[in-house]
This record gives sequence, structure tokens and C-alpha cells, in this order.
Amino acid sequence: MEQQPPDEYVTQSRDTSYEAEHLIFERLAALTPEARLERLIALNRSARSLARAGVLLRHPHATEDEIFLRLSALRLPREVLIALRGWDPWQHGY
Repeated sequence: MEQQPPDEYVTQSRDTSYEAEHLIFERLAALTPEARLERLIALNRSARSLARAGVLLRHPHATEDEIFLRLSALRLPREVLIALRGWDPWQHGY
């Protein structure tokens, strides 16, 4: 039986049906806190790995310090990097 969304409900993604989203949320709710944390850690690790790969695609000869700065520039305000390291991502790139 197809479930109907509550009035004016909008899914998190336009390409996801209400039924699919409802199932995802049901399964996530059934996880233990430890399992949720494990998933969060794995997603975070994947996001960092993808960000690093992006930096290396844009700057294949970057040193480890440059990679660190460019990754930091994706997460920190420009002013912080300038104040802490004297490095401006607008000048050097991300």
C-alpha cells in the first residue's frame, strides 16, 4: 500500500519519493546510537577523502602543507587562514 505524505510535505531531495525517504528514515531510526556514529564517521571520512582528491585534481603537484591549507580553506573562513597562516585562498586558490 502506497503511503501518502502529510500535507505540504517536501522530501529532502527532489529526486527521492516520499516512500523511499520514509523507508530511509525508518531504517535510520532503528539503528543503535553506536551504529549511527559509525555511519557518521564513515561519511565524514569519505567526504574528507573526496575533498582531498578534488584538491589533488586541481593541484597535482601540491605539497602536503599546500594540501592541508587548501583543505582548510574549504572549511574555514578566509580571514582565519590569513590570520593564522598568512595564506589567502582567494590569491592561491582552493
